[in-house]
Amino acid sequence: MRSAEASLSARGEAQDRVRSARRERLTIMELGMKRILIVDDEEMIVRTVKAYLDHEGFKTYTAFDGAAALQAFEEKGPDLIILDLMLPKVSGLEVTRAIRAKADRVVGLELGADDYVVKPFSPRELVARIRAVLRRFDGEGAEAERIVSGDLEIDLKTRELRVRGNLIDLTPTEFDLLTYLARHPGQVFTRLQLLREVQGYTYDSFARTIDTHVKNLRRKTEDDPKTPRYIQTVHGVGYRFARQA
Repeated sequence: MRSAEASLSARGEAQDRVRSARRERLTIMELGMKRILIVDDEEMIVRTVKAYLDHEGFKTYTAFDGAAALQAFEEKGPDLIILDLMLPKVSGLEVTRAIRAKADRVVGLELGADDYVVKPFSPRELVARIRAVLRRFDGEGAEAERIVSGDLEIDLKTRELRVRGNLIDLTPTEFDLLTYLARHPGQVFTRLQLLREVQGYTYDSFARTIDTHVKNLRRKTEDDPKTPRYIQTVHGVGYRFARQA
């Protein structure tokens, strides 16, 4: 009888955890926060990455071995996983294969991962890579492969910009900035918002670098950079892409 009671109690606790996880997941989805699972057996790395991602507005979960990673994947349903390959219990490669059999998103290249970084890595670079991967997946199937506005034609797959049919040379940051603004015509963004979306970090001391990128974009895309047709300045706030250029 005690064994049956213990079994029922354990089952009830497990169901409660699942219900709690579902409630938490729903709340996070309602808030629009991206969920990221961090998997590494080095506690210092997990703690550092978690701190950076929490600061950048992500909801983070952690696991320290492959078995715990698979359980967290089932319970939390993360949008993205940062996965070390050398893990105890179940290797990172085996975790990747198992998750790939159930989902389309995860981080180990020959197994179909979307990006990778080599240790030791910069947390700032990692955040930027994460945002880039999430942007790609948020855009797949939901947005057109091209954005056309006035004389501008942005090819999202080839990462090329043409102005009146002429190919324009852009830096990666310039292309990402132009694309992000063009995807949200009429919406006003502060410099810090643009810095976070394009570069992956938010530091006041770097915010004015956005002005330099905008200046370069205007020089490359506008007939008269002093009277911009596409990227418009909203004084005291930041920038927006014209609704109908």
